[in-house]
Amino acid sequence: MSKTKQKSDYAKNLVDEIKRDYQARKEERKPFEAQWQLNINFLMGNQYCGINSQDNIDDFDKQYFWQEREVYNHIAPIIDIRLAKLAKVRVQMAVQPASVQEDDVANAKICKNILDSTAERLGLSRVISEVTRWSEICGTGFYKIVWNDTLGSVVGIDDYGKKIREGDVDIVPCSPFEIYPDSNSCLDISGCKSIIDARSFDVDTIKRIWGVDVKGEDIDTFNLSNSQVVGGLGYLSNVAKVCKTAKHNQAMVLERYTMPTAKYPLGRVEIVAGDTLVYEGDLPYKNLKDGERGLPFIRQVGIEQPALFWGGCIIERIIPVQRAYNAVKNRKHEFLNRISMGVMTVEDGSVDVDNLEEEGLSPGKILVYRQGSNAPKMLASETLPTDFNTEEDRLNNEFLSISGVSDWIGSSITAVSAMSGVALELMLDQENMRITASSESIITAVKNIAMQILRLYKQFATTKRVNLIANSNGTGVFYWNNSNITSDDVVVTTKNEMNETIAQKRNMLLDLYKAGLLTDENNQMSNTIRTKVLDMLGFGIWENVLDNNTLQVECARRENIAFGQGAKDVEVSEVHDHDLHIQTHIAYMLSKDFEKLAHDKPDIKQRMLEHIRTHKQFKQLTQQTENTGE
Repeated sequence: MSKTKQKSDYAKNLVDEIKRDYQARKEERKPFEAQWQLNINFLMGNQYCGINSQDNIDDFDKQYFWQEREVYNHIAPIIDIRLAKLAKVRVQMAVQPASVQEDDVANAKICKNILDSTAERLGLSRVISEVTRWSEICGTGFYKIVWNDTLGSVVGIDDYGKKIREGDVDIVPCSPFEIYPDSNSCLDISGCKSIIDARSFDVDTIKRIWGVDVKGEDIDTFNLSNSQVVGGLGYLSNVAKVCKTAKHNQAMVLERYTMPTAKYPLGRVEIVAGDTLVYEGDLPYKNLKDGERGLPFIRQVGIEQPALFWGGCIIERIIPVQRAYNAVKNRKHEFLNRISMGVMTVEDGSVDVDNLEEEGLSPGKILVYRQGSNAPKMLASETLPTDFNTEEDRLNNEFLSISGVSDWIGSSITAVSAMSGVALELMLDQENMRITASSESIITAVKNIAMQILRLYKQFATTKRVNLIANSNGTGVFYWNNSNITSDDVVVTTKNEMNETIAQKRNMLLDLYKAGLLTDENNQMSNTIRTKVLDMLGFGIWENVLDNNTLQVECARRENIAFGQGAKDVEVSEVHDHDLHIQTHIAYMLSKDFEKLAHDKPDIKQRMLEHIRTHKQFKQLTQQTENTGE
């Protein structure tokens, strides 16, 4: 058998194996997928539906023409409030230096600038909001962190006139509908042996990305359409519902990522488009600790569930309450319809029943009945039972107790104004506590994103790059490459603002100032403390205007790094604060790191001493000039 034939048979067998694996995972995940569809339907307002025994969504029709089937959607505003609260979770990250050496400390700051610049460039805030929406509706959302060769600055043009770019990190939000783990009982991405990312692409897009021609077909995808399963007596209402619709000229693209095994110590990536194997190779990304290769996905959940890969969401808990609330409200309105429209008793043959049924008892109507028969009459109506109102109030409270959020804007002004400030603050704290688990999942996900970004840059950013500096000190840009990424130890410096608003921070800092905890024995606040206070108040951009000492120290530290990297001479300028520079240089020379460096580079000590003497000469000259001027 020829090698070409063997290769063709191998590719065909691999494609068949990946498709069987995909179908098996799809069948195993079907019950979870049905619940996600139900959650989206209830959120959109299609609340007269349920999951059948085949794990499909069925709509419920009216049993009687007069039946009230309106939807009183409490789920949508609850999710809106939760998303608004979680939108405040915008995490600030810092990078711990690999050591206390000056160059490692400086590289850690460069890494932070890289993270800030990348987050701004990729619109990380928007991506987080999209994934959070999935985690709140379906229970789970995903980030896919990849290296995209089509991003970044243009570095050249190939023989065909196509632009060659330097490549860059890309963060893709993924819905739970396209992620298929090898087991639904894995606790996290780290517990998965493999993950299949399944998406449908237009055949032209597949041709453009992978350069292969595949056969297009109709593929069922989830979409929104109108449904008339709600309404009341004599009318119908349209609501959006989730259903499967066919997309034409499509092909499924299956990307299977497999962790390292004994057979494949570098892991495996296999991509199938339609019936064609378009790529097979090692896991491309060293995105785990110590340069290990791993899966390029990060998981975010709404509510953690024990022994399950898929998280839960608040909608699943509210659906029974929402169904009961709709039933109570509709039965209540049916009762009111009977009271307002009435129920008439008519003796058989005494009137034209068809006319009476069509036109009813309109005002001024002349009702003719057969002579000698009893005149039609209305049945005595009953008053609305108080049980309806009692049950409605109980269900409203149940919405609050299960979801843990309330709409204070829509609350009774009288009830809110009767509460003390302490009581209102306690209630708000309790609401925020209920949503803390979801916010912590976002913080953890963003931290993992930051670590994977640095690791991908460490692997691929081999050439010199230029980025805009967030909160620049005036230069506007900074230059770096992968040699500057000496640490990927990301820590959270600023967590969410959900539990602490700007107003609360200002009050706390004012109390600390009044207590004398921010000033020295002369009641003076140092420049360092002043800068930190401004940063906590949200005015961090002022720090470069007000704190000249910080800029002087940073300049001196850069000079220390330059000497450590072999610079023979570093210029001393008249704009330098010589006292601060001298103190910073001396502190550096007294450190243990400098002793180790001086052992490897004996001349560095002499060069540093000469630099310090030059600062002292400038200082002496400046003093003499000032004295002469006086």
